[in-house]
Amino acid sequence: MDKVSKKTILLNGIFKQNSVFVLTLGMCPTLAVTTSLEGAIGMGFALLFVLIFSNISISLVRKIVPNEIRIPVYIVIIATFVTIVEMLLNAYLPDLYDKLGVFVSLIVVNCIVLGRAEAFASKNNPIDSLLDAIGSGLGFVFALMIVATIREILGVGTLTIWGSIQVNFMPIFTALGIKPAPFFVSNPGAFIVLAFLIGIFQSVAIYRKKMKSRKVA
Repeated sequence: MDKVSKKTILLNGIFKQNSVFVLTLGMCPTLAVTTSLEGAIGMGFALLFVLIFSNISISLVRKIVPNEIRIPVYIVIIATFVTIVEMLLNAYLPDLYDKLGVFVSLIVVNCIVLGRAEAFASKNNPIDSLLDAIGSGLGFVFALMIVATIREILGVGTLTIWGSIQVNFMPIFTALGIKPAPFFVSNPGAFIVLAFLIGIFQSVAIYRKKMKSRKVA
């Protein structure tokens, strides 16, 4: 990783290796908590917190942990920071904590967190591991916010940004002569919205590769 720039490490997780739209990881929370933008923001930043501190911690102990027990050690480290997040949410944002439910606890076994621990933090220094965590975490937040925005607007006609801060799209729906479709906040609707966004993201990536190849040629 010495030849890879800090900027590349940071941006890879947001775009080129986006956990949701490219690697298709973390599908459970992506589908479950994106019925509202508020829930998506809360879940995204909860995972970002855990990812940052677990990546740094795992990078710091990577040389002293025997290879045979590295996965259990990683899980204990991740579980520690998940517990901290749960306690903070329960103490200061109880409504959000109730809304996210069991999915906060499931961050312990989230493929994104475990994947970055095994693939990156266990092999790189703390600074690079921090940048990787920020990039991957922000990529997850970015993906959840896009999915939630589309689902909530199309399904409910509003957009709950945080608490009582809400944007009403009903006048636009009324002007167009249409109504919100609750289907989009259902489980099948989540799959369709996510599939549509993955298709767009992958198409853009393919197009950029073709354009880059033409320039090189």
